[in-house]
Formats: sequence, structure tokens, C-alpha cells
Amino acid sequence: MLTMWSKAREMAVATPPERNRWVDFLRAVSILAVVFGHWLMAGLYVNEAGELTRGDLLSVSQWAHWLTWGFQVMPVFFLVGGYSNSVSWDAVTRKAAPDQPGVYRDWLASRVQRLITPTFPVLLLWAALALILTQVGLPRTQIRMATEAALIPVWFLAVYLLVTACTPVMFRAWQRFGWLSFAALIPLAMLTDWLTFTAKVPWVNFTNFLWVFLAIHQLGFAWRAGKFDNRLLAWGWFGVGLAVLVRITVFGFYPVSMVSAPGGFSNSLPPTLALLALGMVQVGLVLGLEPLGRRMLGSVRLWTATVLMNGMIMTVFLWHLTAFVLVMTVAWLGFGGAGLDTVPGSAAWWLSRPLWLGIYILALLPMIAIFARHERSFGPIRGGRTVPRLRAVLGVLAICAGLGATAGLTIASPEGVTGVRLWVIALPLLGAAMMGFGPVYRPRNRPGSSGEPA
Repeated sequence: MLTMWSKAREMAVATPPERNRWVDFLRAVSILAVVFGHWLMAGLYVNEAGELTRGDLLSVSQWAHWLTWGFQVMPVFFLVGGYSNSVSWDAVTRKAAPDQPGVYRDWLASRVQRLITPTFPVLLLWAALALILTQVGLPRTQIRMATEAALIPVWFLAVYLLVTACTPVMFRAWQRFGWLSFAALIPLAMLTDWLTFTAKVPWVNFTNFLWVFLAIHQLGFAWRAGKFDNRLLAWGWFGVGLAVLVRITVFGFYPVSMVSAPGGFSNSLPPTLALLALGMVQVGLVLGLEPLGRRMLGSVRLWTATVLMNGMIMTVFLWHLTAFVLVMTVAWLGFGGAGLDTVPGSAAWWLSRPLWLGIYILALLPMIAIFARHERSFGPIRGGRTVPRLRAVLGVLAICAGLGATAGLTIASPEGVTGVRLWVIALPLLGAAMMGFGPVYRPRNRPGSSGEPA
């Protein structure tokens, strides 16, 4: 860790002065909020019958639903994504025409590679574990529970990749229509909710993965274009968003919880208008605080910590629930359920949280040491073969379908000899091959490598 810190410090000192450090800080903080939110909300405990029971804080503590307004920070990540993708795509199109053969494909492959390369190891490891545990006779329900818990984060990657693939079109819409390119997505999200909850149209709610997150992604374009430089606008955005959010949740139809919770439908899987309102609140808050944050990041120590976190951000995100499952397995099988005798939400449970969070961090550290290198396993190479744009898009769709199925169906199969849904594992690999790269793709010119946020 000392070596990683020293390398991060060297990069921090060499950071160009024009870089917006607040972008990187928000990216790091949003992922850490998700990680600690998962660790805090999840709860396995031993019931009175001596059985390991799956529970969570939201199922036993109604007040904890309010905590999700702070821990559900995926909108912040999409805001940062919009800013970063606009920087990257704008840099590419300044050097070459957007319709030049291979430009979109190389740019998209570079962005996809940043996310999918660190994802392959965790997918393949859990596929191997599911196969081995099935062969030794472990109950398939337990295998499913473990794989489902460990691989929950990949749903976000599927959506983020789809939104990223839309960047050229949406960026052009922003340049031509400005705020209207954002505003037009709000009625689409509202219509989707009406069709879902009033007209009872099945499956249409999944389109809100696009409408809601594309809208927040557009705000990243607005941020980079300087539209929020007037902080009164940012704080006004925060106030209006909060008023709307309170009106439609506390006094309205939508649940207060911004993640899946008992007693109501989910505001996040798929997203609803309530999550879009929360996103507006968070956008207003973080952009209102930007001047203070950028001054704060003048500290070499804090900026070094931010650089270090961004260098292993995907590893932390993808492996934090594997660390959780590992700790729970060791506690259950190795120590007879020691420490798992407190019910989530009780006073004893809360008092034990700092200790458990520390254990989760310790379990995650070796995974960071082993797998963080996959986030740095790309760079420029010579040559290369250009893949048609349509094939690149189909490749992204195959990757997203595989990741979506991993999160929604899990890779563990209730039947069959292997105990693994092999087609689910194969889809991301097939998609990567269609795009012209494997688990370690090295684009000829890596967009976003000139000191701008990636």
C-alpha cells in the first residue's frame, strides 16, 4: 500500500492545473458511498432456529429508508460520467471528424474496456466457484444466494455502458438544443411511470434505465459547458429538486427508499421519477459545493488519496461484495456463526458495525492488491483492425445483456450438470470479441489520456 501511495502522490503532484479535481473526487466518493451503503444495509444473521438468515437493515428499520437518499449516489456517478465522456468525445472529434471510419468504434471500445476488463476476473472467478460448489454438492440455493450477493454491482455497468454508447448522439443534441435535450427526457420518464403504474403495461419500466440516467448524464454536459458556474442556479436546482422529491415520496405515491426495500416497489431497479428527482437534488448539492471542494482538493494529501482511489475504483466496486460474502462464509463455517447472532437494526447490531466494516475492508485489501492491476492493463499499441460501427454497437449490447442477466438471473443455474448459466458468462466475452478486443484491449489512441478526467 505504501508503494501505491507513493505512486499516487507522484501522479498527484504532476496533475495539470486545468484538471477539474472535483470530478475525480465525486467519482471516488460516490463509489465509496455505494460500497459502505451495501456493507451497512446487508445483514446475515443466525435466527432462533440456528439457521443462517438473509436480512437487511431496510426490512427491519423504516427510518433507515431515509439513509438511501445519501447512499444511493448512482446519479452522481452518471453526472461525472457525462462530464468525462464529453471531455473525451470532444477531444476525439477535435482531432478527427466524428464520421471518420473507426473513430466511434475506437472511442467506444476504449470506454468499454475501462469498465469491462476489471469485470472479467470477478465474473470468471464466481463462475468457477459456482461450478466447483455444485460438483461438491453444496445446495444450489446457497450457491445462488452467494453469487447473487457478490455480483449485484454489475447491473450498474450494463446501464452505464448503454448510456456511454449514446454519448455522441446525446452530445450533439446538447450542442444543438442545450437544456431542451435534458428537459425532453423528463416527460419520457413520467410517461414510463404512468404506463407502468396506471396503465399496467409490462416491461416498459425498464426503459427508464435510459431516460433517467441519460437525463442526469446530460447534466454532466451542462456542468462542463459552465452552465452551473452560477452557484445560485446549482442551489436553486437543489431546492426545487428536494421539494419535488419530498412531494412525490413523503406526500405522494413513491416509496421513500431509493433502493429496493420491503413494502413497496423499487425506485432504482428500474429507476422511477423519484430517482430522477433525487438525482437533481444531488446534482444541485455537489455542484453548489464545487468551489469549496476544489479549494479543499488543493491539499496534496487529500488529492493523493483521491488519485489513489480512482486508480482502483472499479476493483473496489466490483469486489466489495465478494469480500462481504467471504467474511460471512468464514464466520459461519469457520467460527460457528460467531458475531452473527445479532438481528439487523438492534442496538447490539449497530454497536458492532464499526468492527464488521473494518473486517470487510481487511478482506477487500488482498483483492485490491491482486486485481487492481487490471484497471491499468491497457495502453497504446500499434496497428489494429477497425470494426464496423454496427458491430461495435452490437458488441456493447451483448456485453450489457450478459451483465444484466448476471445481476438479474445470476450466473448460478438451478439445474444442469455444471450449475452455471454458461450463456450468461459467454455474452460479455462474445461482446468483447465482436468489438475487436479481448479481456485486455489496448486501443491505438487512448482518449482521455491527456490529463482530463477519464
